[in-house]
Amino acid sequence: MRILIIGGQGTIGKKVAAALSPRHDIIIAGRYSGEARVDITSATAIESLFKKLQTVDACICTAGTGYYGDFDTMTEEHMNNGVRGKLLGQVNIVLIGKDYLTEGGSFTLTSGIASEQPARNGTCVAMINGAIDSFVLGAAQELKKDKRINAVSPGLVEDSLERYGHLFPGYNAVPMQRVVNGYVLSVEGAVNGKIIKVWP
Repeated sequence: MRILIIGGQGTIGKKVAAALSPRHDIIIAGRYSGEARVDITSATAIESLFKKLQTVDACICTAGTGYYGDFDTMTEEHMNNGVRGKLLGQVNIVLIGKDYLTEGGSFTLTSGIASEQPARNGTCVAMINGAIDSFVLGAAQELKKDKRINAVSPGLVEDSLERYGHLFPGYNAVPMQRVVNGYVLSVEGAVNGKIIKVWP
């Protein structure tokens, strides 16, 4: 398969790419690195990426994050980057990319454990992850030509523990291989409309 991985140079994306590359043709895209460049906050940039590639058999997105901060002082402005990027960016990848995805192809989005187990100061991320999960459930009913869509919902991965562990006191980290397996299941398996939870 020809697989596009948006965010393929990130902590999770590069491990997913390494797992899939022995069996598939991998195209890495990112804002600042990769074979192709794309800013997922821009629908125009997403359209340009797919036009350049013409067709893909699978699209994985591991890009995007959200705001962590005090709820009492959180504003719309704080939330905008995450909403425009991780949420609407992934939504637009599907809405635009569905016309370039081959018959029987798949989308794999990334949400996260915060949708059900939000950390302190993580209300924005909880909202974004929950919305992604709901979008996947709805879109799975609407995609045509046997196209599939799933979301991988990782917990705190071991590879991110040093950088982000302070935001998740008491959380048990998830081995990266378990997270990678979630993406492999979504791409190479037959599941559709699933939130693949990779939690402790």
